[in-house]
Amino acid sequence: MSGIATLTPEKPIESVEDLVAFLRAGEKPPEAWRVGTEHEKIGLHAAELSPVDYEGECGIGQLLQRIADRAGWEPIYEDGNVIALQHEGASITLEPGGQLELSGAPLRTIFETCAEFHAHLELVRSVSEPMGLVWLGLGIHPIHAAEQLPQMPKERYRIMRRYLPTRGSRALIMMFTTATVQANFDYQSETDMVEKVRTALAISPIVSAIFANSSLSEGKANGFISRRMHAWTDTDPDRCGMLPIAFESDFGYRRYVDWALDVPMFFIVRKGRFEPAYDMTFRQFLENGRKGERATLADFDRHLTTLFPEVRVKQFIEVRCADAVPSRLTCSLPALWKGILYDATARAAAANLVEAEQAEREAAAESVSRLGLAAHYAGRPILDLARELVEIARGGLERIGHAGPSAPDESAFLDPIFAQLALEKSPGQVVLECWEGEWERSFERLIEYARY
Repeated sequence: MSGIATLTPEKPIESVEDLVAFLRAGEKPPEAWRVGTEHEKIGLHAAELSPVDYEGECGIGQLLQRIADRAGWEPIYEDGNVIALQHEGASITLEPGGQLELSGAPLRTIFETCAEFHAHLELVRSVSEPMGLVWLGLGIHPIHAAEQLPQMPKERYRIMRRYLPTRGSRALIMMFTTATVQANFDYQSETDMVEKVRTALAISPIVSAIFANSSLSEGKANGFISRRMHAWTDTDPDRCGMLPIAFESDFGYRRYVDWALDVPMFFIVRKGRFEPAYDMTFRQFLENGRKGERATLADFDRHLTTLFPEVRVKQFIEVRCADAVPSRLTCSLPALWKGILYDATARAAAANLVEAEQAEREAAAESVSRLGLAAHYAGRPILDLARELVEIARGGLERIGHAGPSAPDESAFLDPIFAQLALEKSPGQVVLECWEGEWERSFERLIEYARY
């Protein structure tokens, strides 16, 4: 969900104030606020339960080409390989291990974004099934380890693969095996951005617990309800985590920019070629240049996409804390966040739901990764907090009042969450119990449950 800066992207940056202005250029009045939803899927050859390579007649490259040919999506190439598709503000892209992601268009209502999601699934199924491919709504690859998964032909990922393991022992698990669903939201002003980021970070352990869904990996129970969350805790301390600066008194555009400036870069792109640049921070690039090249706004915008806090600021706000889940829950994620972030009353209630220090937020996230909805947060059961949070979101959606074809508002999209909370178990706990019980550790039963 990209905004358009008022400054020329390829023009060299003159000062840090240009970067502050770049974030400020994302401001929009409430009537222009939109929601963008991003969801990743894990692929398998259905018969062999083997990973899906890029190459070959039944590979991901052919899948993308067939989608382009059938549905009119525009292919994006790198070194002659189709690496992405674009269509009407949305894109289909590849993650490092072959996970397929739809980055949805910025849309006004959850009715629209959910329709987009289901149309995407129908399209992908129609092309994938004749190829013998199946796509799963799970937060981690249930069968294969990171080293067994294919590498996609994207230079960005080759650079990340070389660099990130020097920063964290679980970086390759994160890159190659995990999948998420996230949502993007607009802000009206710097104050509005700060309120939304702080609220989103404060409640992210609760949202993570609702969607925790990565309890099986490498063919067995892995000891977590969200192994995906755990992987992020040792990926790269420079660019990941709970963004503690957001709770400091001077947080705003400038403080976020200063944080971003001091994170090492992955690369710069010149004439379509990626050049590794992890030997310097963006601040050093800005001040000193690199090999005769000066830093541009396009470089900074690209750099922002390589930062991975639980809540990320670009010219919009990304909330990034949820595992991929089966389709019945996927549309609930943007609805939950919209009801909280786009209604001032709900946002204030959510911010006041749990009073916690930074250490308690981080401890809650770690506990959620292991226990899901059975975890505690600042001394309170996460399950109780989740029930309160979803009620707050329902009130927000009712007040926003965006109607659909046969509904006065979007609150019904929360019904799958209420059903999940009635079980008192995260999705990953349900999967784990079925795996050890009625499924008798059958991958076929798991795929039947999780396939899109």
